[in-house]
Amino acid sequence: MRHSRILLTVFALGVLVSLSEAAAPSGAEPPLWQIYTQTLKKAKYVDLTHTITPAIPVWPGFGPSTFGPAVDPKTGKPYNYKDDGFEATRYMLATDQLGTQLDPPAHWNPDYPAIDELPPTFAIRPLVVISIVAQVAKEPGYHLTVADIQHWEKQHGRIPEGAVVFVRSDWSKDWPNPALATQKLFPGVKLEALKFLHEQRHILFHGHEPLDTDTTPNLEGEAWLLQNGYTQAEGVTNLDQVPEVGALVMMGFPKLKGGLGGFARFIAICPPEWNHGVSVGQVPDSPLPKMDKPLHWDDKIGMRVR
Repeated sequence: MRHSRILLTVFALGVLVSLSEAAAPSGAEPPLWQIYTQTLKKAKYVDLTHTITPAIPVWPGFGPSTFGPAVDPKTGKPYNYKDDGFEATRYMLATDQLGTQLDPPAHWNPDYPAIDELPPTFAIRPLVVISIVAQVAKEPGYHLTVADIQHWEKQHGRIPEGAVVFVRSDWSKDWPNPALATQKLFPGVKLEALKFLHEQRHILFHGHEPLDTDTTPNLEGEAWLLQNGYTQAEGVTNLDQVPEVGALVMMGFPKLKGGLGGFARFIAICPPEWNHGVSVGQVPDSPLPKMDKPLHWDDKIGMRVR
């Protein structure tokens, strides 16, 4: 755990150095590049994101989404590798609340920012993972409490201001079973815990594995968050592969004008000695290798597969 905290400290100090120096001395590596070379390049990267397909769980009120080959409007025929040298996909998405996502406050309150209006400072933050797996094993509908947060802090120290807090429940291990979207009993986060995280610890946002924040009749936790200018992440996964303290989270999402949900990608950056994830250089990335089988369109499942 000590090395994990060192990783976070090195990153923070490096950022401060980069901001305080107008330019690096001639011939010297710029401070932010030093952080990459000395720390981030050696780190382990873990994807916390579900793959979007037409069959993943989604709230029934939104209906299904479909994928299809992109069609040439002049001929009405799909583009294909043989004749056109390329292919593309047409996505008919029933909602922007699909899969792993980032909810901007405008989802529930038009007076606050939409997904395209979130500041670029969301890009990378300290990551805290609080597990309620043991509690959920005894009570499937268990919700994170203030006591759970305080217990975490007794073990790991105070949650840093501006952090992202992901709540691990292992609910996502049953993904992509469509029945998950209709379950009325699932792990969540109590309103009191959300208020504590934001008002006492001043986090950036929290995230959870299920597709809703809580099981109250009016979704009181989600309502309080979004109606008061906070964001939240939903549908995150692989939290069992991330340390509870010491990692960073990098995030990206399409900049959809007026978007009320984000098809987000979350990547955890973990310490070099962590036993999950991959480091730069461990897998080929440029050029990317050829796959064992080519992509092809499957009419039965409505998407491209290998």
